Amino acid sequence: MSATLSLPRADGTLEPYRLSGTPIAGPAAVPAFNRIAYAAAHVVSDPLADREPWGRPAIDWDATMTFRHHLWALGFKIAEAMDTSQRGMGLDWAGAQELIRRSLAEARAVPGADLACGAGTDHLAPADTRSLNDVIRAYETQVGFVEREGGRSIMMASRALAHIATSPDDYRKVYGHILRQTKDKVVLHWLGDMFDPQLKGYWGSEKFEDALETVLSIIEENRAKVEGIKISLLDNACEVALRNRLPDGVLCFTGDDFNYAELIEGDGRKYSHALLGIFDAVAPSASKALASLATGDVATFRSVIEPTVPLSRKIFEAPTQYYKAGVVFLAWLNGHQKHFTMPGGMQSARGVLHYADIFRLADKANVLDKPELAMERMKSFLVTQGF
Repeated sequence: MSATLSLPRADGTLEPYRLSGTPIAGPAAVPAFNRIAYAAAHVVSDPLADREPWGRPAIDWDATMTFRHHLWALGFKIAEAMDTSQRGMGLDWAGAQELIRRSLAEARAVPGADLACGAGTDHLAPADTRSLNDVIRAYETQVGFVEREGGRSIMMASRALAHIATSPDDYRKVYGHILRQTKDKVVLHWLGDMFDPQLKGYWGSEKFEDALETVLSIIEENRAKVEGIKISLLDNACEVALRNRLPDGVLCFTGDDFNYAELIEGDGRKYSHALLGIFDAVAPSASKALASLATGDVATFRSVIEPTVPLSRKIFEAPTQYYKAGVVFLAWLNGHQKHFTMPGGMQSARGVLHYADIFRLADKANVLDKPELAMERMKSFLVTQGF
């Protein structure tokens, strides 16, 4: 088949595009990393199930679990039922419970497989939240479920708490109450409002410096129960400021899908571990890069991971909360699912020019794992869009 296709440009014209990338070969065995690396994984919808796709979308559980095996084989831990799996934007708490239950059971059958599970308050609508106790009970419900299933929790940011809280002390009260009860250490989750506008002013302030002081005080007061904190503000200076002030033994997990390469490598003094949605989309490249870093081969780490950054910045461009569409688009192009549909119809959140740019950048970043399949699927996608 021809390795050339016509891609649309912003001026309304078409340009011939020829593939130039080289797929990253998979490892012969599960690689070892010297950074903790969580890939926040997406879910695969089932477009053939007779369900209401906006309210209670159907999930293809077999394909969803197969993708988790793909990530484990590349050396990743999985951050399960996080925003990448469309929590609160297509996947409700009932669906998240099933996802967590299935993934934990699947992991027990895979030597070395590991995961942590998102526990939040998304079954409590912000408009229905009347008090901090409502938020506490919602967190108790979800953290308790994860623990009863034998999992560890990532304490997700709460829309309900952002809605009801009136001061930093409200955050200290809620987080302190939950952390004192948890069975195991948890990872906290600082998600900026570019990912979720309903989280604006989280930790009790819209000023980063004030929010930083609040979250550091929460960690210090509960450090025996905090493994680390994921920070997703798309600002490397903010992450470094947090990282430099964390207590000994508390880890910083980058959630910065714009600047992850330099943050994971570190500044020679400190570095970040990773909990990233982009690792879902660029898993073979990220795996090779992290394995190289673990052997001290910084040059290979940079040469493999840095080309993925422009792709990630495109996928996570504003409105950032719609990044899930680009992640699933690449999963489809790479043959990890048979269709490009998403829970809640989220595939419609981005336009054809966005997807054309993703295709170009994915090729340049060497993340089209099956180029001929990707070419065939991109052509079929463009036909459906009128090209």
